[in-house]
Amino acid sequence: MQALIDVTLPIFGIMLAGYLSGRFRLLGQDSTAALNGFVYFVALPALFIKAMAGAPFQDILNGPFLAAWYGGQLGVFALALLVATFFFTDRLGAVSMNAIAAVFANTGYMGIPLLMTAFGDIMTLPAVIVTVANGAVVMAFLTAILEDVAVGVVKSPLVLSAALGLTLSAFRVPIPGPVDTFLGLLGDAAGPCALFAMGLFLVGQSIRRGAVEVMWVSVLKLIAHPLLTWFIATELLEMPPHFVAAAVIMAALPTGSLIF
Repeated sequence: MQALIDVTLPIFGIMLAGYLSGRFRLLGQDSTAALNGFVYFVALPALFIKAMAGAPFQDILNGPFLAAWYGGQLGVFALALLVATFFFTDRLGAVSMNAIAAVFANTGYMGIPLLMTAFGDIMTLPAVIVTVANGAVVMAFLTAILEDVAVGVVKSPLVLSAALGLTLSAFRVPIPGPVDTFLGLLGDAAGPCALFAMGLFLVGQSIRRGAVEVMWVSVLKLIAHPLLTWFIATELLEMPPHFVAAAVIMAALPTGSLIF
């Protein structure tokens, strides 16, 4: 329990610092957008390139790990889709949003710093793999359903940086020392800045609208998703323990606000 407290309290403490900074107007109104822009366009891409370029190619395309992740998402997605159709709405867009919210985890802004704080650098690669899989595939699927603009996902800096890192890994191209240090410094800023930005974002947000639907989706996201992922990872597949932990913890994260 002490280990859990030692990891989670600093994580939520940074988010609280961001919230209080926004609540008491210590930062300007444009701070949230600026900090989010830094994390999304600079810090996370640097982390992605460094993590994927420095990993063996076969470790990146980890079949069992991706199967556990997508298996958990597909199972919960189907259940959410079915329930939403009969109990909440019958419109394709709304039903899709309901189902996606039940499986789209906040892997980038919360998952990466949480896993790296709890387990160290060994979790950087699985955290990045899940974040890319989550953003590139799930977001592309959602946008294709709602607006047919999935090409925008392909242009995402996270997807592009992951593709660059994957290419460097595949061709075993080493990153020069100064560039590696540059990427490392920026990548190290991704976690705390992302958590602080999340806290800023929460200022002024309402949590009362659609309470019943939100509670149902939250139960799916926080309980059903990690349970199904754990079952697939431990009972149906074989993978190293830290990959199992990464898949389950990432699945247990709350819904990422990016989908909205």
